[in-house]
Amino acid sequence: MSQAIVWIVLIAFQATPQTPSPSTDSTTAHFSVEVWGDTAIDFRTRVSSYFQLRSELEKGLAVNAVTNDPVQIRMVTVALAKRIRVARAGARQGDVFTPAISAVFKKALQLEMDTATWAAVMDDNPGEFSVQINGSYREGKPFSTVPPSILAMLPTLPSGVEYRFLGRHLVLVDTRASVILDRIPDAIKCKKSDQGTCYH
Repeated sequence: MSQAIVWIVLIAFQATPQTPSPSTDSTTAHFSVEVWGDTAIDFRTRVSSYFQLRSELEKGLAVNAVTNDPVQIRMVTVALAKRIRVARAGARQGDVFTPAISAVFKKALQLEMDTATWAAVMDDNPGEFSVQINGSYREGKPFSTVPPSILAMLPTLPSGVEYRFLGRHLVLVDTRASVILDRIPDAIKCKKSDQGTCYH
C-alpha cells in the first residue's frame, strides 16, 4: 500500500497542494479589499474555465487510479497533456494572466516581498529556464515552494492547478499534466545588497 501512495503523489508530479494558511495580517486584508476587486473575479473565471475543460479532457483516463506502475503513470500524464494541447492549440501568454491581472499580481507580490520571503522563494527555486505556453514543465526540474504568506495573498486555485516560480517569473502550472498554462515575466523584483540579499 505504501508504494501505491507514493505513486499517487507522483501522478501530481511531486507538487504539494497549495493551500493558503489563514492570515490576519492587516496588509493582506487591506490589499484584498482595496485592490483585487473585479480582477480576482476575472482571474478565477479564467482559471475555472480551464479547470472545467480539463475535467472533460480527463474523462476516460485513469488519472486517479492507484498504481505502482511508472509506465502507466507516464502514459496517463502524456495522454492528458496531449489532449490539453490540442484543446488549447491557440493558447497565448496573457490568456489567463491578462495585462490587468498581471499588474495586480505584481503589486501583491511586491507588497509581500521581504528578505525572508525572498529567501523562501529562492530556496528550492529551479531558476529561469525557457518555457512555452501550453508546453511541458521541464522534466527533472524541481517545483519551487510558494511561501504561505504569498499563497494567502493570491487567489486560490482549483485542484491540480498551482503557482510556481521560475527564478523571478511566476507560472501557472497544471501539475496533473505538467503543462504550463500561463506566465508573468519578472513577477517579483527585489533590490540586492552588497551581500546579495534582498532588501527594500
